[in-house]
Amino acid sequence: MAAVSAPAPGRLETVRRFVNTLDVETGTDTLTTGDELAAWLSEAGLAVGDHRPDDADVGRAVAVREALRAALAANHDAGPIPEQALATLNDAASRAGLTLTLTSAGEWVARPSATGVDGALGALLALVDSAMREQTWSRLKVCVNDACRWAFYDHSRARSGKWCSMKICGNRAKQQAWRSRTAESSG
Repeated sequence: MAAVSAPAPGRLETVRRFVNTLDVETGTDTLTTGDELAAWLSEAGLAVGDHRPDDADVGRAVAVREALRAALAANHDAGPIPEQALATLNDAASRAGLTLTLTSAGEWVARPSATGVDGALGALLALVDSAMREQTWSRLKVCVNDACRWAFYDHSRARSGKWCSMKICGNRAKQQAWRSRTAESSG
């Protein structure tokens, strides 16, 4: 569902857009080839240098994307990230050679030492680390509509957003609940 939703703050928007490279509802995936992956990473400022991504790189990128989607689903109730998603994200961090670097401002920043797609995915995970420290990560979620699963940033005051769009998925959920209640009362 290519729902129009407000962007996430700062570079966290890059993570949201990465998760949304798969439109679950339509089945449209913009990361099916190495060239598509290289183009997306380059446009996002996560260049892969001279490396030409292959099918294995695409597979790892898609696995990271879906692990991030699972982590975003956990943000709805501050639940644990599923074990498989943790394993995938930790493997990507390891492949990227993420290390902490002290900045002149006295802050530690995660940076990848790897190059190519692994380094680009590591830079993406470093954005997640930064969002966690800035306390914006928990507001990045996926739509609870299983047919949608679009990543969105929850701007609600109560941090209780469930749907990528109240007008689309929220309305669908409310209509479905109404139909269920109506069917039960007339049956």
